[in-house]
Amino acid sequence: MAQTMRGVYFLEPGKLEMREVPVPTPGPGEVVIKVESATTCGTDLKAYRRGHKLFKPPMPFGHEYAGVISAVGAGVTRFKEGDAVAGTNAAPCNQCFYCKHGRQQLCVELEGRFNFGSYAEYHRITEPIVAQNLFHKPDHVPFTEASFVEPLGCAVLCAQYSDVQLGDTVAIIGVGAQGLMQIQLMKAMGASKVIAIGRAKGRLERASQVGADVLFSSLDGDPVQFVKDQTGGLGADVVIEAAGSADTWTQALLMARNGGTVIQFSGLPGGTQVSFDATKLHYGEITMKGVFHMNPRAAELAMQMLATGTVTVKPILDGIAPLSQVEESLLKMQRSEVIKLAIVPSLAE
Repeated sequence: MAQTMRGVYFLEPGKLEMREVPVPTPGPGEVVIKVESATTCGTDLKAYRRGHKLFKPPMPFGHEYAGVISAVGAGVTRFKEGDAVAGTNAAPCNQCFYCKHGRQQLCVELEGRFNFGSYAEYHRITEPIVAQNLFHKPDHVPFTEASFVEPLGCAVLCAQYSDVQLGDTVAIIGVGAQGLMQIQLMKAMGASKVIAIGRAKGRLERASQVGADVLFSSLDGDPVQFVKDQTGGLGADVVIEAAGSADTWTQALLMARNGGTVIQFSGLPGGTQVSFDATKLHYGEITMKGVFHMNPRAAELAMQMLATGTVTVKPILDGIAPLSQVEESLLKMQRSEVIKLAIVPSLAE
């Protein structure tokens, strides 16, 4: 193994730096992987643009990954050198109040357990992740697709929260990576009609590719009225907000039928206040839920979804880029030129 490696560091909003640093050594229960793919993420873009509470610079950057184990720490028995793996960026303690109450994604230790640094030639995977949220990669799943385990795990937990029923109509606001995965999950869970709402017509075409039944661009009119028109004036049984604005959070409530469920999936900047129609929420008996991150079961299901082809991420992935182009790749996301790119450290510059 090389003694040093290249890795991308986040220094402050708007500033990344490529560094030559020592290749990490695994501690007890840990592994080190040679990164084969590290996909770009909207959370990385948010941190790059404006900072993020979980990102404490200067720090290694990147958190979605797949690769081959290059070194194994003491006590690791499920994995060996040469294994192809993919996993998540955190794992719960399983001892705190929330873990014991089945809400591992709210683990009080979680913030200190996030493991960043996948935009690098090698990446150390910490013991809690190795024990709970690291998976063998099926041979037929490419590394670039296996590195979707973490974001797909978040989508899976959101889908579980939706409690969608056979025959339901689901409206999904936002046709980025999460919206495109949610469309597929909703169809797999039995939704009879999925309405995809976005802006760019090209993104909406991708929604159609992955199973959306009805497409609507918010540039063409009022999405709330459109959803009502599609549902006989009632509204959708389930609404998932995955666009990431205060306006779409507000719209999501208005799109739901009485007795329906609204999932506020996307995160907004800290301190954002959102206005809701209290009459609609109260008298319409709307169930509105926030959802954060994932738990080990959702991560396990995510790998199963990729392995079985229940969710395909090919339409979400817009190509590959070398390690030197992390910043440019994020800027392409910001300009809506791509949805996600896979950073491949071995790719020639």
